[in-house]
Amino acid sequence: MENLLYIAAIVAAIAFLILCIGLAMTLFSLKKTLKSVSETMDEMTEQLEGVTKETTELLHKTNTLAEDIQQKVVKLNSVVDAVKGVGDSVTDLNTSVRRVSNSIASGAERNSEKIAQVVQWSNVVIDVVDKVKSRKKESTGWTVYKP
Repeated sequence: MENLLYIAAIVAAIAFLILCIGLAMTLFSLKKTLKSVSETMDEMTEQLEGVTKETTELLHKTNTLAEDIQQKVVKLNSVVDAVKGVGDSVTDLNTSVRRVSNSIASGAERNSEKIAQVVQWSNVVIDVVDKVKSRKKESTGWTVYKP
């Protein structure tokens, strides 16, 4: 029975040794994995620092660009207002020209008879003046030659 006790102790020691070896192998594997994770995290930290720096520069450039665009929008608004003013002036001018044209047309229609009479009398006066001139040439009788 003592032998059995020694055999059981040896079996327990061997099992404990196998357990320790398995545990050591697992711990060494875990150490390698943790070392790899640590190196990856260090690389990620460096990359994130670079990305953070580039993002900060990009934000500064974006802010500068936004300010520039805002200034240009303000200037463009004044140009748009000026163009709108010119458009309003042209519209007012067109309205005035239409009113004047309409008043001239309506005045011409109202006075068309008077205008026709003026034209007829003008033609009569021109004919009379032409006849008077032609009679003066005929009635002088003398021809004056100038050297």
